[in-house]
Amino acid sequence: MRIRFSVRGVSFLLPNPTPNWRIPVKSFTTQLSLLQDASLSFRFFSSSSTSPSSPNPKQCSFTVSYLINSCGLSADSALSASQKLHLVTPERPDSVLTLLRNYGITDTQLPKLLRVYPTLLLADPEKTLLPKLEFFHSKAFTRADLGSILSSCPMILSRSLDYQIIPCYDFLKSILHLDKRVVSAFKRSPRIFLEDVNKYIVPKITALQEIGVPESSVVFLITHYSNVVQVKHDKFHEIVKEVMEMGFDPLKMVFIKAIHVLAGMSKPTWEHKMEVYRRWGLSNHEIMLLFRAFPICMSLSEKKIMSTMDFLVNKMGWKLTAITRVPSTLSYSLEKRIIPRCSVAKVLILKGLVKKDMGLGAFLRFTEKKFLDRFVIKYQNHIPQLLNLYKGEVGILELGFASEEICGVKQL
Repeated sequence: MRIRFSVRGVSFLLPNPTPNWRIPVKSFTTQLSLLQDASLSFRFFSSSSTSPSSPNPKQCSFTVSYLINSCGLSADSALSASQKLHLVTPERPDSVLTLLRNYGITDTQLPKLLRVYPTLLLADPEKTLLPKLEFFHSKAFTRADLGSILSSCPMILSRSLDYQIIPCYDFLKSILHLDKRVVSAFKRSPRIFLEDVNKYIVPKITALQEIGVPESSVVFLITHYSNVVQVKHDKFHEIVKEVMEMGFDPLKMVFIKAIHVLAGMSKPTWEHKMEVYRRWGLSNHEIMLLFRAFPICMSLSEKKIMSTMDFLVNKMGWKLTAITRVPSTLSYSLEKRIIPRCSVAKVLILKGLVKKDMGLGAFLRFTEKKFLDRFVIKYQNHIPQLLNLYKGEVGILELGFASEEICGVKQL
């Protein structure tokens, strides 16, 4: 008599038991401890035959165990991967894992990589993988870069070094000129190395050049928004046409930023963002002026827009026109930049140390060092706790101001 048990449809066989048989606890735990969420069913049977198309049960059991214990996959992921991968011995996969770790893949990234590309464990580490990893390493990619890139897009390692990876790199280098720019583009959208550049990327660059987009803008697009040149041709041309109709100048960098925003946004999402801004009293025309000045404003989440506008308008008393004049304000961190600086601004205004009509940008645009020098250190003799206020260690009320005074600072 032999024993079969199945885990989510994958069958495993245990050897013929001795008369007083029992499964060693340690061995059993090793194989099944991480399968606790799986549905286990045991049954006794007398036939040892299996379907000719089924993988060897012992082989399948070893594969699942290896993926769990050596690669860090979850039980479900290991079972799924075992449908594509059948390991016989640990020597080859051990060598692959060692090589990947040597080039920056961490134990946290490894499961993510192997869930997508489990058959990588069968690749020849010396002949197939090492040349590709050495190529990237020679091109200014750090170990951390490679770990991040390969775990997010592991299929890069399935591509030919001579016919895909090197030609793609050389093409990008011819456009971007600097290795660090190619690395930046690759990190932002690793899938660009999976593309046929002549078929999918060159036509888009040509289209931009034909409408007068300068080389510097094309370089910026590929370096920072490389995912945009990977959208379908029809969608790309539709977006470029729409941006032109909105009044953007192809000669200016903001043209590229607008393309980037629209490429990552559906029509319903665009309409929803329009509605969010309309809640604050902005007309469609005013919203479009905001977008033309600072396209990223339409990429911000509803929560970010609402919380920032609520603080600036309702709590600080700034007019909408003050915000629309400096639309980049909306993108600043509320907790790290807007609240600390505006708290300082409000106290300085209450004390009469700065003009009440000083613009919003004057407080928010400066680097931290310049802000501290100009608005905190400069006035610490007048308000000793000003730095504590900036750091959030005390509130405005704790500085001796009445709530009526604070609420009275309106229409800045």
